[in-house]
Amino acid sequence: MGLFKFYILLFITACISCRQTAPQGGDTNRMDVIDMESNGEFDHMVNTYEDENRHIWQKPDRVIELLGDISDKIVVDIGAGSGYFAFRLIPVAKKVVAVDIDPRFIRFMNEKKKLLPPAQREKFEARLASPEDPMLATNEAQAVLMVNTYVYIEDRVDYFRKLKMALAPEAKVVIIEFKMKDIPQGPPREEKIALAEVERELKEAGYVISKIDDQTLEYQYIITAMVD
Repeated sequence: MGLFKFYILLFITACISCRQTAPQGGDTNRMDVIDMESNGEFDHMVNTYEDENRHIWQKPDRVIELLGDISDKIVVDIGAGSGYFAFRLIPVAKKVVAVDIDPRFIRFMNEKKKLLPPAQREKFEARLASPEDPMLATNEAQAVLMVNTYVYIEDRVDYFRKLKMALAPEAKVVIIEFKMKDIPQGPPREEKIALAEVERELKEAGYVISKIDDQTLEYQYIITAMVD
């Protein structure tokens, strides 16, 4: 059984237990365990991010390999959402900081964190940030992963200039976004960004593009960058 399926099995088991101990007449459901204030939209986002078929096209193990040896590194997952990548990073990283601007996702990840073995629990932190600032300390990030998030940042050049301050020397930044094509996965075209635009903005923010890959993933391109 894969690590991710193991977490989900634990998560479902915990939810069933909560249902069994709920007072009669209560309306406890799966998401009540995570967030009593969650709504249908949030449920839908979680279901989308955690879709068991996502691994087929997202290739998470291959993506994580792009970060290199992170066994002694603090890895920051910006736009972590439900923690799809963050929880996969924990077994191979020194520490994982999962950053998101939505407090519902922070609470969701903190609940998932409780299901981890104690040693892995200590390696994980869910951190609430702002849309303008990732809220990272100077030189804190030794590797950064940003998946399906770059396009939603409003002032991307300014954001990535701020991010530079948080990057340790030689830190690698891996950005993944959906291709500008008609594909069965991803957002509508108006919510996508062209690879060339990402490249231009990163250079303007003071980064060097070390690799561009539009072949590994069928629906997404990958840009790897470092501080100039």
